[in-house]
Amino acid sequence: MEELIAKRYIKAFKEGLDAESMKNATLLFDTLAKFFEDAKFVEIMSSSNVSKEQKLDILLASVKPAKSSNIDSLIKLLVEKNRIEIIPAMAESMRKDTAHTDKTYKGNVYSDSDLDTKVIEDLSNGLSKKFDSNISLSFVKDNFNGIKVDVEDLGIEINFSKTRINDQIIQHIIKAI
Repeated sequence: MEELIAKRYIKAFKEGLDAESMKNATLLFDTLAKFFEDAKFVEIMSSSNVSKEQKLDILLASVKPAKSSNIDSLIKLLVEKNRIEIIPAMAESMRKDTAHTDKTYKGNVYSDSDLDTKVIEDLSNGLSKKFDSNISLSFVKDNFNGIKVDVEDLGIEINFSKTRINDQIIQHIIKAI
C-alpha cells in the first residue's frame, strides 16, 4: 500500500524536475530512508508526543544542504498529510525510476562456490549487451548449488543448478537407452 501511495507522490514530484535533479533527489531520499532503519528515529517520527512542527524541523534540517524548494515542499506535504512513514518506499521507488531512466541496474550472483571476478564481469557484460543496459553484478556467497543471477529491477533471474543439470543428463541417458 505504501508503495502505491509513494508512486503517486513521486509522479507529481518529478514532473517539474530534470534528470539530474531527480538523481540528486533520489540520493537525498536514500539517505532519509536510512534514518528509518534506526528504531529511535522511527519512534520519534511516529510518536504522538512529538508535534508535526518538530518532525518537520527534523526532516527539513536533514535535507537543508540540498537547498531545494521542491524537496522542502514535498517534505512539508508529507508531514502535513501524516505520510512520513512512506519515505523509505518513496526512496525505493525513486531509485527504481532513476535506474530505469538511466538503464543502469545492479544485481547479484549467488553461488556456493567462489567465482572469479572475470566470470562475474563476463556475466555482467553479456547481460548488459542483451538488455541494452549497464548492468553491474556483485558476488554473494550463498548455499545455492550452482549459479544464480538476479537483477531485480529488470525482473531477471537466471539459474544453473548442478542438481537440475545432473537430473537432465540422467533423463537424456534413460531416453537414449
